[in-house]
Amino acid sequence: MVFGLLYLYGMTMRQQKYAKLIQKELSDIFLRDKRGIINNAFITIAEVKMSPDLSIAKVYISMTLAKDKKLVLAQINDHKPEIRKALGDRIRNQARIVPDLLFFIDEVEESAQRMEELIKSLNIPKENK
Repeated sequence: MVFGLLYLYGMTMRQQKYAKLIQKELSDIFLRDKRGIINNAFITIAEVKMSPDLSIAKVYISMTLAKDKKLVLAQINDHKPEIRKALGDRIRNQARIVPDLLFFIDEVEESAQRMEELIKSLNIPKENK
């Protein structure tokens, strides 16, 4: 039972704590984006998954107001060194390693919206009692 708690989502407690730290700091970086990296797109960090050696962070982002999500993702990837530097400045006293950042579009929200639309479009007759 203890092993199951320590290894939640395939990550150790250490990876989970580090992932939460990265998620919090990246959220703040995107919220306070003064460099115009994301051009008014509202970005939230949906999830962060860390590699076992904490050198790579897979960052899943959700973009609510973005019209072209792939373009915003490309802009983020173009500015990845700036984002990583800002992250390093924020976590330097808490962590030895500033991980390499890999950004992905979080598909969970879009899938949920599609399923909701499908359910609404179903024509289910009401039961006669």
